[in-house]
Amino acid sequence: MNPDQLAAALLSVVVTAVERRDAAAAGAMTVADIALERPRNRDHGDWATSVALKTAKTIGMPPRAFADELVPGILALDGVAAVEVAGPGFVNIRLEAGAAGELARTIVEAGDAYGHTDALAGQSINLEFVSANPTGPIHLGGTRWAAVGDSLARLLQAAGAEVTREYYFNDHGAQIDRFARSLVAAYRGESAPEDGYGGQYIGDIAARVVERRDDLDALSDDDVQEAFRAEGVDLMFADIRASLADFGVHFDVYFHENTLHETGAVDRAVSRLRELGHIFDADGAVWLRTTTFGDDKDRVVIKSDGEAAYISGDLAYYLNKRERGFDRCIIMLGADHHGYVQRLMAMCAAFGDTPNENLQVLIGQMVNLVQGGKPVRMSKRAGTVVTLEDLVEVVGTDAARYALVRSSIDSNLDIDLELLQKRTNDNPVFYVQYAHARTHQVARNAAAAGVTREQFVAELLTDETESVLLGALAEFPRIVAQAATLREPHRVARYLEELAASYHRWYDTCRVAPQGDEPVQPVHSARLWLSDAAGQVLRNGLTLLGVSAPERM
Repeated sequence: MNPDQLAAALLSVVVTAVERRDAAAAGAMTVADIALERPRNRDHGDWATSVALKTAKTIGMPPRAFADELVPGILALDGVAAVEVAGPGFVNIRLEAGAAGELARTIVEAGDAYGHTDALAGQSINLEFVSANPTGPIHLGGTRWAAVGDSLARLLQAAGAEVTREYYFNDHGAQIDRFARSLVAAYRGESAPEDGYGGQYIGDIAARVVERRDDLDALSDDDVQEAFRAEGVDLMFADIRASLADFGVHFDVYFHENTLHETGAVDRAVSRLRELGHIFDADGAVWLRTTTFGDDKDRVVIKSDGEAAYISGDLAYYLNKRERGFDRCIIMLGADHHGYVQRLMAMCAAFGDTPNENLQVLIGQMVNLVQGGKPVRMSKRAGTVVTLEDLVEVVGTDAARYALVRSSIDSNLDIDLELLQKRTNDNPVFYVQYAHARTHQVARNAAAAGVTREQFVAELLTDETESVLLGALAEFPRIVAQAATLREPHRVARYLEELAASYHRWYDTCRVAPQGDEPVQPVHSARLWLSDAAGQVLRNGLTLLGVSAPERM
């Protein structure tokens, strides 16, 4: 019996009990009201539910009394071995060994689909992440967002949402002009402008522009600047896309900021907001009255000189996303954008939408590299920052992605380069990948010993370590749904580490292949199914993080 089956069965028992007192309340109940959880103390059973605590008030009963009333109905369910009421009204449930063990078959038969849910079904989500300016390689902050954003997209899809990965291509504004001037300076053998960009990559890009354009000597200074701007941005962005692809990150849409200004999208956004009564004119400029929606001051949209202010692009871009049919827009920004969140939420409300529902902003904190107990600060290529390529060159894509995802984005992250290069259990990605590889080694050893999967007797999985492992496997769909709903991919990584620990402990206790002259018995086949199930869940979880699941290590 898997958790979904148990929850559905429990719902029928609870609804029957509630109907005797309040038919309307019974009709409104769903499986979500059951709220199954794994008890921390396994002596309390396999599953626990607080449904009596949540429902008793509605029907005017003490929670403990209502929980006691549910016990006979729960005990009558197939696969339930024991029921106990604890504390103020918690219901603890212990399954029969066969019912618990059937989960292994469920997982193996579900394969890659195990863990997928419909928690977010019907939601159309635009997920914008990385969006690094095309003025240099992706730094560590952007690399963290590449790993987290791609994992979040996979999680949202696994939870049933329709997701579009989008990269906002900042090809409009002063930073592009500074980039172009830096390239021209490198081309002429001059020092970088005071407000420009440095690093070896600037010289590399400038040299590639020269290879593309053989007419530079004949151009005016303005045309040279424009040539380096257009060609340089194109080359830099091609490098960014290639780096992301090598990192396993691909986007469905690359949206060019410049199009917002070239197609009249900014004017349309201003017109819409003016119709809604939130635009006003003052001091020769066009303003958005964001103070109505909690911002600390109103924002200039079009300056008095006719130039579009930075927020104008945000207005046009958000409206564009909503007009493309996305009901939820998630934007992932760096720590330096924290002060920008309130005005974005005010913008969302000004369009008549609901902040933190139609628009959600995730802020990621800083990433620091440590080696030998000392911070790593310099990049040979970028000069002043560590890049995606620098990290991958040292630890590889799998270790980099896993390390960047396994911590909450709300916290600063220190990455120990020496630890991530170790092939020991101290290295979390190695620990999880090794558990997966071990499941394949178990299968190979079982095949050599003549253990097959022709039969599966679930009730033979009676060892305590098997009960713990089955319990951990049962948690995976809930973890996936929770991580997607809360936008917290790190929950999957931490879950995988706990699952790997449960598997390693089971491996040390229970043998799949018979030893010595011992004949092959049904318990060996049952354990092979359990090992296969563990391997499947480890593989599914690693896939959600964009990390490979090797079969040999």
